[in-house]
Amino acid sequence: MTVYVLASLALIATPGQDMIYVITRSLAQGRLAGVASAVGVCIGILVHTALAALGVSAILHSSEALFFTLKMAGAAYLVYLGIRMLFAREAAMLHAADGNRRSLVALAWQGVLSNVTNPKIVLFFFAFLPQFVDSRSATPTRDLVFLGVLYALMALPVKVGVGLAAGSLSERARRSPNLLTHINQASGLVLVALGLRLAAQER
Repeated sequence: MTVYVLASLALIATPGQDMIYVITRSLAQGRLAGVASAVGVCIGILVHTALAALGVSAILHSSEALFFTLKMAGAAYLVYLGIRMLFAREAAMLHAADGNRRSLVALAWQGVLSNVTNPKIVLFFFAFLPQFVDSRSATPTRDLVFLGVLYALMALPVKVGVGLAAGSLSERARRSPNLLTHINQASGLVLVALGLRLAAQER
């Protein structure tokens, strides 16, 4: 279990699609947006856990066509978010950062989609996670669910912390509208680049 925890924390702390998503949302819209995005990403991990327990993701993992579709859907979604940020007006950015419930729910939902459409997470659950499930266990499904939930619980404080840190910079930038615009545009470019990289990478 110790090896699993250490390996999982190393993977969680490694910059990737989900981490960059949380950072860019925090920079563009503030701390609450970062926290909501982080929560959404972790909910996405729980979705992967449920799918793995049901065996649905095993089918996806074994099908090149389905894997390719998932990868392209995730890439298109990141590019879409990036383009929206590139062309967002300053007033819209400030309104999105006001912390109202609808905005936070929408950001969390986007975090879920970002994680669920991330092919690397699928590979994690079917290449890394099973190594720590005892093949002799009488309840392998329960063990897999436990490990998946544990991974999500470990990821939550890390990603929330990153969101809060990036959000602090955003709150300072709000005092300078021009700087906020530049941060938003830079975040958009990062998301577009990440989406294109995801589309181009091999399995």
